[in-house]
Amino acid sequence: MPLQAESIHPSLWRASQLARGHGRVVDTGYPALSNELPGGGWPAGALVDLLVQQAGVGELRLLQPALSAVVRPIVLLQPPHIPNALGLGYIGLPLDEVALVRAANSGDALWSAEQVLRAGTCGTLIFWAGHVKASDLRRLHLAAQSSETLFMLVRPLAALQDSSPAVLRLALRPSTDGLIIDVVKRRGPLASEPISVPLQPTPVLFSTRRRAMPRPLEEVVPVQGTVEPTHA
Repeated sequence: MPLQAESIHPSLWRASQLARGHGRVVDTGYPALSNELPGGGWPAGALVDLLVQQAGVGELRLLQPALSAVVRPIVLLQPPHIPNALGLGYIGLPLDEVALVRAANSGDALWSAEQVLRAGTCGTLIFWAGHVKASDLRRLHLAAQSSETLFMLVRPLAALQDSSPAVLRLALRPSTDGLIIDVVKRRGPLASEPISVPLQPTPVLFSTRRRAMPRPLEEVVPVQGTVEPTHA
């Protein structure tokens, strides 16, 4: 009987099969996607690279089932637009459990991400970033491994050409009913074909009524080695 690679060490796997997740994973909520991920879900305590044609293609709605399942709070770092409070409520993310973090520059944003990960007090960190140097990616990767935080790094699709220590890399492209997902990197064989994931538009998009302006998200701004709350 051939020796199973994982019986030697849980981090080993055969190139012809998906690795068995040896850490905690969070169900994606989409069976077609979960079946293609090692361990059957999003890996916690690891760097996950989400590469998008443009920010806002549906990455939050894609993550919604997982965000509903993880321990709160949830940190949104450097989102390209001010998150819609009513929209967050519709996908089950109460405002008092979501923190918006803005940084003055990319260096402060990277520092903030490291602090959130190393503190280990947040269930999820979603960080929208532009170009990130290889050395900074390694730092984020190490910081993620020191926690149980679900860490998503959202970057432009152009970063596909760059190497990354991320354990999972997915390219997201919009489709008529959701997203087309290409598995760029995973612990296992190359995916044979893209994955189609339908996303339900939030009900607020269909409302023709004029709604009252929701209260703003609490904003956190990094200041001299700490983070202090303010308000948008």
